[in-house]
Amino acid sequence: MLDRELATTYAEWFRALADPTRVQILNLLAESGDPMTVGEIVEQVAVGQSTVSAHLKILTDARFVLVEPRGTARLYQVNQRCVSCFPSAADVIMGRPVAAFDTVAADCAAPLSEETS
Repeated sequence: MLDRELATTYAEWFRALADPTRVQILNLLAESGDPMTVGEIVEQVAVGQSTVSAHLKILTDARFVLVEPRGTARLYQVNQRCVSCFPSAADVIMGRPVAAFDTVAADCAAPLSEETS
């Protein structure tokens, strides 16, 4: 059985992706490959700036997205380490272990450093 901490991490990941706008934002950031500001994201999705900011906070809290303050702007980009292990989460939950997954999952569950929060 999965330990409680890992189960909690997985539940947070699935919860973070339980909204179509968040899925669109994550897809946009992944396809862009470059960090984007909230304003750049708003231009691409059909919701307002405050809604995009709220969704980015959820994606950041789940560690799917990293944020870097730059001057007065905040740049958002995909956290490749977390996103790369997400597809394996379903396999692990279903009892199909994935090699080296625990190491990557631990990185994704670790607290964010002060410079990225």
